[in-house]
Amino acid sequence: MYQYNEIDQTLVNERVAQFRRQTEKYLQGELDADQFRALRLRNGLYIQTHAPMLRVAIPYGLLSSVQVRKLAHIARTYDKNYCHFTTRQNVQYNWPKLEQVPDILAELATVQMHAIQTSGNCMRNTTSDHLAGVAVDELEDPRPYCEIIRQWTTLHPEFDYLPRKFKIAVSGAAHDRAATQFHDIGVHLVKNDAGEIGFRILVGGGLGRTPIIGQVIRPFLEKKDLLSYLEAILRIYNLFGRRDNKYKARIKILVKETGLDTFTEMVEAEWARIKDGMELSAAQIEAIKGHFSLPAYDTGAAADLTFGQHLQDNPAFAKWYKYNTVSHKVPGYRAVFLSLKAPDVPPGDITDTQLDAVADLADVYSFGELRTTHRQNLIFADVKQADLFGLWQQLVGLNLATPNIGTVTDMICCPGLDFCSLANAGSIGIAKEINDALDDMDYLHDIGDVKINMSGCMNGCAHQSVGHIGILGVDKKGTEWYQLTLGGSSENEAAIGERLGPAVAKTEITQAVTTILSVYVKQRLEDESFLDMVKRVGIDPFKEQVYASH
Repeated sequence: MYQYNEIDQTLVNERVAQFRRQTEKYLQGELDADQFRALRLRNGLYIQTHAPMLRVAIPYGLLSSVQVRKLAHIARTYDKNYCHFTTRQNVQYNWPKLEQVPDILAELATVQMHAIQTSGNCMRNTTSDHLAGVAVDELEDPRPYCEIIRQWTTLHPEFDYLPRKFKIAVSGAAHDRAATQFHDIGVHLVKNDAGEIGFRILVGGGLGRTPIIGQVIRPFLEKKDLLSYLEAILRIYNLFGRRDNKYKARIKILVKETGLDTFTEMVEAEWARIKDGMELSAAQIEAIKGHFSLPAYDTGAAADLTFGQHLQDNPAFAKWYKYNTVSHKVPGYRAVFLSLKAPDVPPGDITDTQLDAVADLADVYSFGELRTTHRQNLIFADVKQADLFGLWQQLVGLNLATPNIGTVTDMICCPGLDFCSLANAGSIGIAKEINDALDDMDYLHDIGDVKINMSGCMNGCAHQSVGHIGILGVDKKGTEWYQLTLGGSSENEAAIGERLGPAVAKTEITQAVTTILSVYVKQRLEDESFLDMVKRVGIDPFKEQVYASH
């Protein structure tokens, strides 16, 4: 993984010292709340319902075991012994004391971590495929390009105050696991007719109040032009993006109102003006790639003789292997998901004790590294097949081995009213109700891949618009109601879910979800996925049953 140089470390250390002074001035009354707001947001600090919330950047979802131990220490020392992993591969602390936030940032800096630009109208953390570097369908590892973008975006002086927040995702695989079509800019590694590898660039995607699928602005871009083209897009957005209405300030609205053709012409003209001075050299790219060299894989790892016997003798292990591990580009290895969706745990939460144990397991089983995913789980990317049984046994003891990756209980869920001051309705409690109602694991696995995404407000932090089943909390005269959508997807065939009908009451939402799943089980064709069935029959059969008693 990328290691800071002296410039990186100095920048982060100076930022910590700067924010410490700003926080002290605020606490002493030298800065008012409005003056401090822009400063704290640039350092990832929100004011939530009960306490501040600190969002820490995890660039493209990659952590070392040393960093994981630091996250555990912070949870134990400055929070309530846990933290929360988000859909953008970051981590959040929900209970820090404002006066201690500079101390937290100083601790993070000692392990090459920070909270810079995790909030505010700036370029946010660049995300990527959580299987980057090990995926069997990968054209090229996207992480070096994520790192190049990270260095370019960090404290970029021209784009420090954009019309609105700005998010970039990079993918290098045939299967889009990074939701590139729903980002302000999506970057996808592709090969052209001449066999050269470059980038397909998408622009204008986004979720929230107005979900829009991004459009291809340039089908093929040479690697050397990556930063200059991104800069051209940002310059046009910075010049023409709306600042008079925050709900219309995202680049997706600018692209939609301007039209893709006109927007492309503007970007291309700006790019032609600036690109000659911004080319990435092959040496620069190779230098960054050097930080992502392959670990020392055991080439004899495929010759394990006990693995098959464990699968045969232990059904629980076999189920976990089927759902929580995936193929690896190196024979004899698997990528292993650590489920943060145990039935009795808020989705995405993990304790300090679990984090410390995970760090130890990463050192033993996965070259000291850990990944975060877009569905609020964790991954050991490089586990030998021969080690899977022993690892599984330890994960069971840590409550991190629930065999539900890709099943209906692998829900994305925002904090909702429990923490977020913007929320209209609760999410965590509803997630638990749905889990309790679907605790028949045989039934869960029988229905296959069904993604439920649930947000407590229109900001859509849990991406409800692209859930196979989307749940959106709304407020009706002080009471909690929930709107349902069906058929969304953030993967290759991207789609925005269709609204099922009127919102349902909080007391009825779990029943509505189980009814939707029952309709699917009864009416699907053999081996037909939930999404395929929705495409085939539409939403009417589901609507009829959900609203039958209304």
